[in-house]
Amino acid sequence: MKTTLLRTAFVSLLVFAVSIILQAQSNSPDAHLSGTLIDASGGGVGGVQVTARLKGQPNAQTWSAVSTPAGEYSLAVPAGRYHVRFLRPPFVSRDFVVELAAGESRSLSFRFDLERLSSSVIVTAQAEPILAQETSASVTVITRDEIDNRQSTTLPELLLYSQGIAIGRTGPEGGATSVFLDGGNSSFTKVLVDGTTVNEPGNAVDFSNFSLDNIDKVEIVHGAESALYGTDAVVGVIQVFTHRGATRIPSFSAFADGGSFATGHGGGQLSGLLGAFDYSTAASYFETEGQGPNDRFLNRTLSGNMGYSFRDANQLRLSLRNYTSDAGNPGQTLFLPADSDQHSALHFFSANARWDFDTGTHWHHEINGAESYNHEFIDNPKQEFFIPNDPFCPQLSPTAVPAVGCDFPFMATNQYNRGSLNARTSYLLPKFGVTAGYQYEVENASLNALNGNHVRRNNQGGLLDFRYLPHPRVSLNFGVRAEANGNFGTRVVPRVGASLALHLGKGFWGDTRYRIFYGQGIKEPRFDQSFGTDKCNPGNPSLKPEASKTWNTGVEQKLANDRVKLSADYFSNRFYSITSFAFCFPGGPCPVTPPPGCPNGFGTFFNTDLARARGTNIAVEARPLHWLMVIGNYSYDDSLVIASPNAFDPSQIRGNRLLRRPPHSGSLTMNAAFHQLNVSLAGYFTGERTDSDFLGLHLTRNPGYARFDLATRYNLGRGISFYARASNLFDKRYQDVLGFPALGRDIRLGLNYRFSGKN
Repeated sequence: MKTTLLRTAFVSLLVFAVSIILQAQSNSPDAHLSGTLIDASGGGVGGVQVTARLKGQPNAQTWSAVSTPAGEYSLAVPAGRYHVRFLRPPFVSRDFVVELAAGESRSLSFRFDLERLSSSVIVTAQAEPILAQETSASVTVITRDEIDNRQSTTLPELLLYSQGIAIGRTGPEGGATSVFLDGGNSSFTKVLVDGTTVNEPGNAVDFSNFSLDNIDKVEIVHGAESALYGTDAVVGVIQVFTHRGATRIPSFSAFADGGSFATGHGGGQLSGLLGAFDYSTAASYFETEGQGPNDRFLNRTLSGNMGYSFRDANQLRLSLRNYTSDAGNPGQTLFLPADSDQHSALHFFSANARWDFDTGTHWHHEINGAESYNHEFIDNPKQEFFIPNDPFCPQLSPTAVPAVGCDFPFMATNQYNRGSLNARTSYLLPKFGVTAGYQYEVENASLNALNGNHVRRNNQGGLLDFRYLPHPRVSLNFGVRAEANGNFGTRVVPRVGASLALHLGKGFWGDTRYRIFYGQGIKEPRFDQSFGTDKCNPGNPSLKPEASKTWNTGVEQKLANDRVKLSADYFSNRFYSITSFAFCFPGGPCPVTPPPGCPNGFGTFFNTDLARARGTNIAVEARPLHWLMVIGNYSYDDSLVIASPNAFDPSQIRGNRLLRRPPHSGSLTMNAAFHQLNVSLAGYFTGERTDSDFLGLHLTRNPGYARFDLATRYNLGRGISFYARASNLFDKRYQDVLGFPALGRDIRLGLNYRFSGKN
C-alpha cells in the first residue's frame, strides 16, 4: 500500500514538472531578427523574401517575411539556430546561419548586389551593372539555359542565332572564324572574357577554338562603346561571363559524347563555396577527323573563376581561361586541290584579377589587372600546287600540280600580348550615378610580317560616365573618354542615350519601352600597318584610327502577361578612315615618294576607305504554352562601300555591299520541355552576300542557304541524362566563305552526369 502511494506521488510529481517545463517553453519570449537591405546606391530593396528555418531540420516550420519598399524587414521566431535566406531576383541571394536566444533582438543588415549572371542585369553597356530596363543601348543576352537547350559547344555557333550577327568560317571545325556585328568589320567588335580584352591589338578575334565550357552568360551590346572601352569597340561589344560557385555542398558535372567524323568530346566542371571563398573550374577535350583530307581539329580548354569576400563590400576575384588547339588547313577545296600538310596551332590565354570595395554607403571602387595572350603557329612545309607560267608562283616541288592558286611553302609565328591596369570609382545614389575611370595598357607583339621583331605600344585613357533617373520611367546616360594611343595620339569619343517606359502594365498589353543611343568608336591600327619593316612595303606610323559614328533606336513591347516580348531596332553605322593598302609604281601617282631599290613598286597603308551599314533587327520571344518557347529574329543590313580607291578585288569596289555581311538573315528556335524530355529545333537562314574567291576567278557572290539543328535531352534520373544533337540536320551544302565547304550533317550522342549541389 505504501509502495503504491509512493509510486502515485512520483508520477504526479513528474507530470507536474513536465507541464511546468512545457508551460515555460510556451511562454518563452520569441527572438526577433530585423534589419535594412540596401542596394549599391544606398536605396532600400523592397520585396525581398526572408525565410528562416531551423538549421539541420529541412522539414521544420519555415518563418517568413517580406521587406518593405524602404528595405526594412522584421521576423519573430522561437529561440534556436536558423538558416536564414534572403531572396529577390535579380539580386544575389544571401544565406546566413544565425543563433538566436529567447527574447534576443538581433539586427542583420547588408547590401544587396545585382547578380551579374542574371539575364535581367546588364553589365557591359554601363560603367556599373544596371537592370536591363534601364539601359539605353540595345543588348542581347544569352543565358546558360539557352546554351544547354541548343547544346552549343562553341561561341560562333551560339552567336549565329542572335540578331545582327554574321559568321565567316573557313570550312568546318577549326577553320578561322570571324564575327560581324551590325555590318561592321570583324575587327570592329570588342570581345571581353570576364572583363579582359582578348582582341589581337588592332585586329579581330579568331573564334575557331572559343568553346563554351564554364560560361553562364553572353552579352552582345549593339552600338559603338569606345567611350567605355576605348579602341576596338567600333560597332559593339561581346562579353562572356564565367560560372561562379554558389552551393556549400559542391556541384559537379561530367559529360562525354561522340559521333560523326570520328568526333570525341568530353569534360567536367566542379564548383561550390567554402566559407567566404567561391570557386568554379572546368576542363574539356574535343577532337575530330573532319569530313575531308586534313580536316582534323583538336581543342583543349581549361577555365577557372574564384572569388573571396572579406565582407559584403570588399571582394577579390580571379578568372582564368586557356584554349590550346591544332587544326588542319585544307584550303579552298571547292576551287583548289586540298592542302594535305598545312596546319595551324593556336594558344589563347586570358586572366583577370579584380578587387571590388566600398569606402562608404555610396562610394564603390574597382581595381583590376587584365592579361591576354595569343600565340599562332602556321606551318606549310611543302608545295602541293602552283600557277603555270606565273613567275611569282613557280613549281617548287616535282609532285606539285597545276592550279588556279598558289601553294607557298612557309612557316609563320605570331605572338600577341596585351596587359592593362584599370581603376574605376563610382558615386551612386538611387537616382544618380557617376563613374570616373583610368586605364593603362601595354601591347606587345612579335610577328612574322615584321621578321619576328618585337614591337610595343603603350596606351592610356580616362573616362567619365553619368547615369540619371529624373523620373521612375526615364533613364538617361552620358559618357565620354579621352584615349591616348601610342600610334595615333589622343582622341575624344562620346556616348549618350535614353530609355523611356512609355507604358507600364499587365494583362494583354504589357510594358512598352523606347530606347535611343548614340556613340562614337575608334580602332587602333594593326602592328604590321604601323611598324612594318620591309623597305618596299613599310608600315605607316602616321595612320589615323579607323572610326565610326553609330546610333540606334528601338521599341520593346511585352504582351499577354509577359508571355510574349517583341523588340524592333533601327541602326545606322558610318565608318571613316578605314585603312587600305596601296601600291605605288615608279612614274605613277602616289601620296609618298617611292624609295630607290624597289623595281616592282612601293606600297604602304593609308586611311582612304569609307563605308556605312544601316538596317533593322527584329526579335520575338513567345511562350504560347507552358512547355513551349519560341524565339525568332530577323536582320536587315543595308551595307555599302562608299569609297575604296585601293580595292584589290572586284568585291571591294565602290557600290558593293560589305564583304560577308548578308543583307537578309534570321533564325527561328522552338524549345519544348515535356517532363524529363527537352527538344530544341533551330533553323537559320541567310540571303546571298558579297564575297570573293581572291583567286582571280571573279566570283563575288556567295549564295544564301538555310540550315537546321536538332538537339534533345532526356533525364534518366539520379543526375544522369542522355543527349543527342544533329547539326545541319538535312546535310545542306553551303559555304560561309567562298571555296570553303561547311560541315555536313553532324550527329553526336552523349551522356551527362550532374550533381547539382545544395546549401
